[in-house]
Amino acid sequence: MASEQGKQLEIEVAFALPAKQKILSVKVAEGTNVYDAALNSGMENYFPDLDIASARLGVFGKLVAKPAEQEVKQGDRVEIYRPLIADPKASRAKRAEKKAD
Repeated sequence: MASEQGKQLEIEVAFALPAKQKILSVKVAEGTNVYDAALNSGMENYFPDLDIASARLGVFGKLVAKPAEQEVKQGDRVEIYRPLIADPKASRAKRAEKKAD
């Protein structure tokens, strides 16, 4: 898909921990994908332990299966998701096992 050279889109990139969250307004070139938008947002400056390369990404609460292939649109909010602390299936199984005892 051809794009006008130099056209900029305004988007937001968001990340949150339980005690701290940040939403950055970012300008990116038209044609930028979700992954590159997150990577180039500078979010790691605010959260040094954040590893965007291994994080799951979404747009407006919907997980993006292939962030390196999906382009951002004007006004999008790219969300960087934290890894789960525990596997939900394993947690449910453990609770069910305790309840059975």
